[in-house]
Amino acid sequence: MASRNLNLGVVGNGSFGALIDAQARVTWCCVPAFDGDPAFCALLEPELDGGDWAIELEDLAETEQAYANNTAILRTILRDNRGGAIEITDFAPRWHQNARFYRPVMLIRRVRVLSGNPRVRARLRPLADWGARVPERTWGSNHLRFLLPGFTLRMTTDMPLRLLRDELPFVLDRELHFVLGPDETLTEPIAAFVRDAEHRTTGYWREWVRYLSIPPEWQEAVIRSAITLKLCQYEDSGGIIAAMTTSIPEAPHTPRNWDYRYCWLRDAAFVVRALNRLGATRTMEEYLRYIFNLAVGEDGALQPVYGIAYEATLAEEEVPQLKGYRGMGPVRRGNLAWLQKQHDVYGSVVLASTQLFFDRRLEHRGDEAMFRRLEPLGERAFALHDQPDAGLWEFRGRAHVHTYSSVMCWAACDRLAKIADSFALHDRTQLWRERADTIRARVLAEAWNVEQGHFADAFGGERLDASLLLLADLGFIAADDPRFIATVEAIGSKLKRGDGLFRYVVADDFGEPETSFTICTFWYIDALAAIGRKDEARALFERVLARRNPLGLLSEDLAFEDGEAWGNFPQTYSHVGLVMAAMQLSRPWQDFS
Repeated sequence: MASRNLNLGVVGNGSFGALIDAQARVTWCCVPAFDGDPAFCALLEPELDGGDWAIELEDLAETEQAYANNTAILRTILRDNRGGAIEITDFAPRWHQNARFYRPVMLIRRVRVLSGNPRVRARLRPLADWGARVPERTWGSNHLRFLLPGFTLRMTTDMPLRLLRDELPFVLDRELHFVLGPDETLTEPIAAFVRDAEHRTTGYWREWVRYLSIPPEWQEAVIRSAITLKLCQYEDSGGIIAAMTTSIPEAPHTPRNWDYRYCWLRDAAFVVRALNRLGATRTMEEYLRYIFNLAVGEDGALQPVYGIAYEATLAEEEVPQLKGYRGMGPVRRGNLAWLQKQHDVYGSVVLASTQLFFDRRLEHRGDEAMFRRLEPLGERAFALHDQPDAGLWEFRGRAHVHTYSSVMCWAACDRLAKIADSFALHDRTQLWRERADTIRARVLAEAWNVEQGHFADAFGGERLDASLLLLADLGFIAADDPRFIATVEAIGSKLKRGDGLFRYVVADDFGEPETSFTICTFWYIDALAAIGRKDEARALFERVLARRNPLGLLSEDLAFEDGEAWGNFPQTYSHVGLVMAAMQLSRPWQDFS
């Protein structure tokens, strides 16, 4: 049976990720990477049986689930109605080894008895070609092999193989270990390997968390969000995916369901800024490696989105053999956004790069040569700041000169001026400062709507757009500027419903939006605090935190009425918003010492 909600946990290691439901069923996992074939696709209801990996407890009565403290290791307890209970531990191994990270495409599972005489059945049922067929399988004395497209998945276990192969029920009377990964033979006893892997992976995550510069309030929420953001970077290239899933609709029975398993340069830049504020700067360095490896033309032109292995073409198609989340198709593979013009992307990349030039903790800081590599992006930003685009909300059927896109073009020029000044490149400082000032004056003249008394979503426009809440955070305008305050108040009046915010309220290519876009709510919270309404911001933040799923994770959207999670999952945008708002709102550490 498919998961009927997004009460899912995520495990991963920078090479791949897996989603696990409250009964410890692996319901989504693409191999051998985030953008690969979803061998485990039960989340999207394949027409064939399978697409999951479960340890089923007979007479299941209740479940509980939690992460091991400060790790990406997930523990699930299943209890039957006869006093029996089992614990299932899931993780992807990750640790330092031989001067690099050990992070194979490998999911490890440990199952042990907590009480009673529980009867269980193990069901390992990957599918191939996006749920279209059952893959060929072979077996040996202690392993099963599944022949997937371009990748052979091997299960090694100390469970009697016939019980696994034929899905036979049995009494669990000892600890069992499962290693699902590449087609490689384990060279040590599986129990010892699993114990050592769990110990090393626990140590890695706790050491990583230990060095985060977290705020004293809402620590658990910030740590969980930081780990989740870290899990969404594909470390082979440095690209950061927007979410691990495809085609989870933004609202029930809406065609708004897209494939988010790619690297939007804007979304990734937000992730970098959030993790930078927490002191986790390696993500920035790896992301910039990704940026500079893109096949960018000499003119600095950028698409809004690329594949995690630098693919420029992300052809979009529907997958008929998957019925969709709760049967709400279509399921899409690929994303047509790669064809769009979104001019904010240039500012996004420059913003993501800026700290590299000023943070003295970094071993490899940005130098003048890197600055010169960024300048073509500034040239594009200046050339395009007053040209129509699809905007950050990726309108497919219309184009305007979007205010946010223009402000991000300003940000590209503004930051380049600051970087040039740090190298005493006076002529370049002057050039970029003049260009930034030119754009700023144009935005202030064209995007301010005198009749409405607030900034508009586009030059000469009348409508509101939640991205206007970022104008102060980007440094474009002071938070105490009456124009910014008026815009925040207008957005609160017209876009806010209960404890959530719309991106916008007008109909677009797919009708009118129905759910709250979670990062917009966090932007509103930040803006409220910035204009002096901090108590109101804190109260709203607490209420939004309460809407996270039981493991502290967020999808893209929340329903206004009941707070149900919708949209792709886990959504980096949403966790960025949480981190930034917590950093903004928390009292300082000295208040607690």
